Amino acid sequence: MPAEGDENYLTTAEVARRLQVKPATIYAYVSRGLLTSTRARGRRGSLFAADEVERLAARSIEHSGVVERIESQLTLIQDDELYYRGHPVRTLATTATVDQVATLLWTNQPPPSADAAGGAAGAGAGGGSVGGGGEVGGGGVFAVERQGVELARRGMGVVPDGARLTDRVRVAVAVLGAADPLRFDLAPEAVTAAAGRLIGTVVAALPGMTAYGAKTLGARLWPKLSDDEPRPELLDAALVLLADHGLAVSTVAARVAASARANLYAVISAGLGALDGQYHGAAPTLAYEFLDRAKHDPLKALSDQLRSGKSIPGFGHKIYQHHDPRAEVLLDLLGDHPIVGTVRAIAERTPLFPNSDLAIAAMMHAYDFRPDAGDALFAIARMIGWTAHALEEYAAPALRFRAMGIYTGQTT
Repeated sequence: MPAEGDENYLTTAEVARRLQVKPATIYAYVSRGLLTSTRARGRRGSLFAADEVERLAARSIEHSGVVERIESQLTLIQDDELYYRGHPVRTLATTATVDQVATLLWTNQPPPSADAAGGAAGAGAGGGSVGGGGEVGGGGVFAVERQGVELARRGMGVVPDGARLTDRVRVAVAVLGAADPLRFDLAPEAVTAAAGRLIGTVVAALPGMTAYGAKTLGARLWPKLSDDEPRPELLDAALVLLADHGLAVSTVAARVAASARANLYAVISAGLGALDGQYHGAAPTLAYEFLDRAKHDPLKALSDQLRSGKSIPGFGHKIYQHHDPRAEVLLDLLGDHPIVGTVRAIAERTPLFPNSDLAIAAMMHAYDFRPDAGDALFAIARMIGWTAHALEEYAAPALRFRAMGIYTGQTT
C-alpha cells in the first residue's frame, strides 16, 4: 500500500488536474476499469499510479467523450486538396480506374501510371487489383456472381415501389451478408474479396438494365441511374472522388462497428445507417432539388433560398475554405453544358463555392438521372472507403471506442 507523498502515485485531485476532468469523473474511470484506485496508507482517500494516469492521458479521454484518437493512413485533406494515401484525388479521378483506387485504399498498392493503365476511361479492371476470379461481371475487383445478383434482387423486391435506391441498397447488403457463411472471416484478403463482390453485386442488382460485360463500375452503374447516352467516365470519376473523405460521421459509425469486430456487411450497414441522416447522405438530393429550381431562374432560386433563412444547398463546406476539389473536377468534366452555366451564375452571386453535392446534382440534371440517384451514388462510392477504414480498424485493438457517459439524472 503506497503512502501519501509517494511520487509514483497521484491523489484524486492531482489526477483530475492532469486529465482535465472533475474528481467525480475519476471514479467513473475506476468503475469502467480505466484506472485502478489504491488506498493511501494512514489516510482517507485514494491514490492512482502515475504511469497508469499518463497512459490514460495519452489516449486523450476528455470530458467531451472522445475516447480514442483515430489514426489513419487513408485520407488527407490539406490546403483545400484531397489525397488518398498521398495521391492527389484530382489526378486519380481522371487517370485511375475505380478498381485501382479501391485497391489503393484497401491494400496500399498504388495504381500504375496513366500511360500504363490507359487512363480511367479506356481501362478495364486494371492490373494488380484485388478480388476473386471465375466470376461474371467484367472481372476485376467488382466481379459478381449471377446467383448473388438474383438473391439481392429478391431482397430488394420486398420494399415498396416508391422506395429510394438507397433503401434497396441497405436491404441488399443485409440479405447478402446473411447469405455469406464466411462473413466472419476478417482476414484482409477475405474482407477485400467480400467488399468487391458486395459492391459489384449491389450495383448489378439495382433496377434497370444490367451491363454485365461493362468494363468499369461506372459503366455498370450508368443504366441504373439514367437512360441517356452513357458517359461512364463521369460516374467512374464521381465514384473515385466520393470514395472517402476522412472521418465523416458515417465513417466513424463504420469504424465503431469494425472495432466490435462486426463483419464487413454489418460495418457497411452501420455506415449506411448514418448516411441516411438528413445532414449527411441526403445532401445530394437537396442540392438536386435546389438546382432544379435554379435552372429556370438562378437569381430567383437564390433569392428564395436566402429569404427562407436556410443555407444554400450545395454551396460551402465545413472543411474546405476556398474550393472543393471534387466539385471542380466534376464540373470540368461536364464542360460547357448549360447546367454548369447555372451553377456559375449562382456562384457569382454568393461568396460560397460549389461543393461535391452540387456537382453531383449538376451531373444528374445534365444526363437526366433519376432524382434519388445522387444519394445512391454517394452510398455506393463510400462503401469503398468504409471497407478501407474497416481494414484499419480490424488491425487495431478491439472495442477501443466507448464515450464517457456523464449521468445527469435523478439520484436516490
